[in-house]
Amino acid sequence: MADPDAPEIPVRAQRETHWEGLYRVKQVDQVSWYRPHLEHSLRLIRQLLPAANGRIIDVGAGASTLVDDLLAVGYRSIDVLDLSATAIEVTRRRVGAEAGGVRWLVGDVTSYPLDACSYDLWHDRAVFHFLTRPEDRDAYIRQVTRALRPGGHIVIATFGPQGPTRCSGLEVERYGADSLGAQFGDRFMLCSQLLDVHRSPAGAEQQFLYCAFKLLPERSAS
Repeated sequence: MADPDAPEIPVRAQRETHWEGLYRVKQVDQVSWYRPHLEHSLRLIRQLLPAANGRIIDVGAGASTLVDDLLAVGYRSIDVLDLSATAIEVTRRRVGAEAGGVRWLVGDVTSYPLDACSYDLWHDRAVFHFLTRPEDRDAYIRQVTRALRPGGHIVIATFGPQGPTRCSGLEVERYGADSLGAQFGDRFMLCSQLLDVHRSPAGAEQQFLYCAFKLLPERSAS
């Protein structure tokens, strides 16, 4: 039975404990969201940011192979952010000799001190839908708005309208393109959308929504 007088563990600390524990006990190809290559993400990134010197951040990257594929097609200014130091280390070792050209960041995307107006493209596959509290979603969107350069893009994948309601033992939010756009607000213009069915390593089918948004310049007060 829980002790009612015990101090409450902050939500961000709970998230860190959850994801760090998961990556310590599961192989990276056993987690439900595992995909050998993030083909949809890579295609959208190459369409929206053809310049190889553009700066990219992959948030909640876990141990995905997106950074490998970005390096393979010529991108050289990449930041990889995740709550789990274990996941970051797994990815860094896999990347090998090119790891020194990537900035490896460990922390919570809703609070990490990212540089302002520093990224041309922000990528998120399967992070935002875990933010079930409005205050966490607001913090995330403030981070995106601050860290992206005006004219920069977000490529974001969440569970779609027919996706699961829980993942990795946690509740999630599901989105259509309209409801996801409403979360981000008027400064983000929807550029494209795609529904895809992801098959997990265990064989379960999960509907994902991929959207690309462009950050518009801030309107003048006059």
